[in-house]
Amino acid sequence: MVTGKKEVRFTDYPLADNVLKDISAAGYETPTPIQAGCIPLALAGKDVIGLAQTGTGKTAAYALPIIQRMAHRLELGALILAPTRELALQIFGQFEILGRSSGIRPALIVGGIPMVEDWKALSSWPNVIVATPGRLIDHLQSGGVVLTEIEVLVVDEADRMHDMGFIPQIRRILEALPAKRQTMMFTATLPTDVERIARRHMHKPERVQVGRVAPVAGAEQRLLAVNEREKTQVLLEVLEETEGRVLVFVRTKRGVDHLFRAVKAHGQSVARLHADRAMSERSEAMAGFREGRHRVLIATDIAARGLDVADIEHVINYDFPASPEDYVHRIGRTARLEAKGVATSFVTRADQHIVAALERFTGARLPLATAST
Repeated sequence: MVTGKKEVRFTDYPLADNVLKDISAAGYETPTPIQAGCIPLALAGKDVIGLAQTGTGKTAAYALPIIQRMAHRLELGALILAPTRELALQIFGQFEILGRSSGIRPALIVGGIPMVEDWKALSSWPNVIVATPGRLIDHLQSGGVVLTEIEVLVVDEADRMHDMGFIPQIRRILEALPAKRQTMMFTATLPTDVERIARRHMHKPERVQVGRVAPVAGAEQRLLAVNEREKTQVLLEVLEETEGRVLVFVRTKRGVDHLFRAVKAHGQSVARLHADRAMSERSEAMAGFREGRHRVLIATDIAARGLDVADIEHVINYDFPASPEDYVHRIGRTARLEAKGVATSFVTRADQHIVAALERFTGARLPLATAST
């Protein structure tokens, strides 16, 4: 008789009972590939570079080892950097859920909310800080945060940090940290500047790569050839044909507002998300989308990463993404983990060169259909 390889479970790792209790309460039993690759290394204190596309469960890959290490620690000991407020909020929520029984006291330090909220969070003696780089530097400059006792640093979505111009801020934060620490970096791609930082500021990092950087396997990809002036009508028709939750990506903030009004006038329950909206408005839009009060969310790329909604059935690229990497991250909002989903992208004549670059990047041919209006 041939026996298969034993399936790894979270209980196979040397995790404390309190940590396992919260993992079980969250409904997790078996680790995803990125978790299985990173958790043992992280628990052993090694530096880690985790290469995996979005939606693979990477937050828990570093959160669980940090929770194990920081359990009941009185002083600040761990720092997680995220490129956007939305992603930072998701990470913060994971620490609250997975560290509930372990004495984890996370603090969220992000722009877009009053500084008094930061001071309140910092005065509660956190042992973990989740922060965006710009806001953290504000506190470093004012003396509100001291990082000399940090034992674990995580840079999440490092390629997005690079794309958004945060590399100078990352370097300044690294200078404020003790040289002796554990560093983990998670990214879908590894730009040259990010790789240079990793080589300089990490100690013999172990590289864990899950799959190739490509669209999620469970997403059915559709390309529709459209004229620019037809886009809104085609979108409304696609929405009529779709029953589930839909995330629509638009290139500009003005475009989001315009399309929001058109979709709302068509009778759809819709919310919008972009950088000019107040943090409270953005949080309400995300909560309404996640809880089902809004079936459609129209957003700029600020939502391409960090929007953790498990059952988005359809992602629509109303404006085609500017790069193959952005395409991968956008459609990674559907078909998360083992779910199925649909990704529809509108392609104008001006977008055709980007489609060619995408096909070279993924090594896959994407058939182009003509929209009927």
